[in-house]
Amino acid sequence: MQIRDLPYADPGVPDAASGPRFLLWLCRQQLGGQVKAVAWGTLHMAGVALLPATVGVAVQAVVDGSGARLALAGGLIALMCAVIALGDTMLHRVSVTNWITASARVQQLLVRKTTEMGATLTRRVAAGEITAVSTGDVEKIGWFVEALSRFTAAALASVAVCAALVVYQPTLGLVVALGVPLLALAVLPLLPPATQRADVQREKAGRATELASDTVAGLRVLRGIGGEELFLARYRRASQEVRVAAVRSARMWALISAVQVVLPGLLLIAVVWYGARLALEGRISVGELVTVYGSVTFLLFPLRHFEEIAMAYSFSRPSAKRAARVLALRRTEADEHRAEPAPGGFPSGDLYDPSAGLLARAGEFTVVVCGDPDVAGRLAERLGGHPPRSENGAGARPEAGVGAGAGAAEPSVLLGGAALDELSLETARMAVLVQDKDPVLLSGTLAELLDVPRSGAVTPEEALAAAQCDDVLEALAQASADDSGDPMRTRITERGRSLSGGQRQRLALARSLITDPEVLVLDEPTSAVDAHTEARIADGLRRLRAGRTTVVLSASPLLLDRAERVVFVRDGQVAATGDHRVLLRTRPDYRAVVSREPDAEAGAGAADAGAQGAEGPGAGAPEPHQRTAPGPEAGPGARPRTGAAADDHELTRIEE
Repeated sequence: MQIRDLPYADPGVPDAASGPRFLLWLCRQQLGGQVKAVAWGTLHMAGVALLPATVGVAVQAVVDGSGARLALAGGLIALMCAVIALGDTMLHRVSVTNWITASARVQQLLVRKTTEMGATLTRRVAAGEITAVSTGDVEKIGWFVEALSRFTAAALASVAVCAALVVYQPTLGLVVALGVPLLALAVLPLLPPATQRADVQREKAGRATELASDTVAGLRVLRGIGGEELFLARYRRASQEVRVAAVRSARMWALISAVQVVLPGLLLIAVVWYGARLALEGRISVGELVTVYGSVTFLLFPLRHFEEIAMAYSFSRPSAKRAARVLALRRTEADEHRAEPAPGGFPSGDLYDPSAGLLARAGEFTVVVCGDPDVAGRLAERLGGHPPRSENGAGARPEAGVGAGAGAAEPSVLLGGAALDELSLETARMAVLVQDKDPVLLSGTLAELLDVPRSGAVTPEEALAAAQCDDVLEALAQASADDSGDPMRTRITERGRSLSGGQRQRLALARSLITDPEVLVLDEPTSAVDAHTEARIADGLRRLRAGRTTVVLSASPLLLDRAERVVFVRDGQVAATGDHRVLLRTRPDYRAVVSREPDAEAGAGAADAGAQGAEGPGAGAPEPHQRTAPGPEAGPGARPRTGAAADDHELTRIEE
C-alpha cells in the first residue's frame, strides 16, 4: 500500500480485545511494508557496520605503507557511504509510508465505527476521548508501527556485528558480545515506572482534553450564566496537573536516556583500554584495534533504537487500548446478524412502533405530540432504528416513557412490515432518516455541507427554499471570502457557530430534505425560529415532502395545523389520533400540552379527561419546572417556548 492508494477499500476487521492485540493486528496488516522497511534498514545498518572495518583496513594500509590496499580501502569506504545513503533514504521513505498508512487505517476504522454507532457513540464514550483517539492516539500508534521496523533492523545488525567481532577478534569480540546485551537489558527495570508515569500523564491529558472540549461545546451557555471563570479555573487546574505529570514522566525518560549514554560509554572505555593493552603487547594490530573500536561505536547506534521502541510502545499501548475500546463498541448483539440490503431496494410502507403503538401512514405528513421532550427524543431514535442501549450494548434498556413496561427486549420498529433491527444499518439509515434536536453542522463550505447521499429528486435550491434559508444565503453571500458573492462557496465555521440558532436549524433541515429518504423523522425542527418563518417552513415541508412519509415530533400549533394526521403520545403510549382542531376540542390533556396551560388549568383539564375515559389525570401537563420564553428570532405572534428550549433561547439572548 502506497500513500497515493489511500484510502483503503476495506481497512479490515480489527482485533479489539486489548491494546497489545490491536497493535499486533495492525502490524500484521502492514506486513508487506514492514518487510520492506526491515530490508532497507538492514542494508543501511550493514553499511554503517562495515564502515569501521574499511577504515581499519585503510589505517593498517597506511601503517604498512601499502598504496594498493589504501586505494582499495578508499573505494570500499566510498561504496559503504553510497550504501548508507541509499539505505537511509529508502528506510525513511518506507518507514514514513508505514506510519501514514497505519494511521490512515486506524482513522478509517474509527470513522467506520462512528458511522455505525451514530448518535449512541457520544453516550458511550466521552467526546474528549473520541477527539484524543482520532488525533494524538492515531499518531502514537503510527509511530510504533514505524519504529518497529527500524528496531528489527537494528537488532539484526547488532547480532551480526557481535558475531563477526567474535570471529574477527575473539578476545575483544567476546567482551563486546557480552557487554551489548547487558546494555540493552539495563534499562528494563526502568521501563515499568516510566510507562506508569506516562500512562498517568496521558490520562490527565485526556481529562483536560475532555474538559476543554465540553467547555468549548457549551461556551454559549457558559457565557449566558457567567460560568466562564469557573470552567477556566477548572481547566487551569487540570492543565497544571498535566504539566506536573509530564515533568515526572520526562524525568524518568531522561534517566533512561542517561543510562543509555553512560553505560555504552563505559563499555567503549573498557574496550579501548583492553584493546590498547593488547596492541602494546603485539597481540593485535593497530588496524584491528581501530576496527573493533569503530564496531563498538556503531553498536551505540542500534541501542538508540532499543530506547525508541521502548518509548514508542509505552506511548502507543494506552493509545491502542483507547482505540480498541472504541472499536469494540457494538450497538446490539444482533447487528452482526443483520440482513444484507434486499435486491429490490429499500422497504417502504407504513412506519409502526409496536412499543408505543405509533403508526405513521405511508405518504402522510404526521405530527407527534409528546408532553416530555426526552420521551420525544427517545421515540425519534426508536423510529429510526436507533433504540437507547445499555452501557455494554447488549440489548435495549428500558426507559421511562417509551415502552417502559415492555421489559428488557423491546420489539423492533416496522417499516412496511420489515423490522428495522433485522435490516443492515446502511439500508435502515437510507430508508429512515432521523434529525435530532441538536443537529451538527460540520465546518466547510455550504456546498460541502449539502453534499450528502441523496436520491436526486430534491435539488439544493428546493431544499433551501422549503427550509426558508433566503436570509441565511444572503448573510453567507455577504461573508463570502471571494468577490463572487456565491453563498455556496462561503465557509461555515465548526458547528455553525458563526450562525444564529435558527439559521443553523434551517440549514440542518435543508440538508435532511435533500436526502429525500423514504421516511423522514424530525425532532423539533423549528424550535429556534419565529412564528412567521415557522409557518412558511411548515408549508414548504408539506409541499416538498408530498407523497413521502414525514414524521415531526413537535407541539407547535403551526405544524399541527398543517398535519394530515396528529398522534398524541402520553406516558410513552399513543393516547389519541386525529385532526389537530378536533383533538383540541375533545382532549383537554392534549390541549394542555399544545397551549401550555398553567399547571392548575392543566390539572383540571386532565381531570375532565379522566371523567371522559382518558388515560389518567394530569397526563400531558407541562412539567412544574417548565417556563415560557420567546425564541431569539421571535417576532410578533411568536409562540412561547418551554423547558430546555426556553433556557437555551434565554441564554442566547443574554449572550447577544
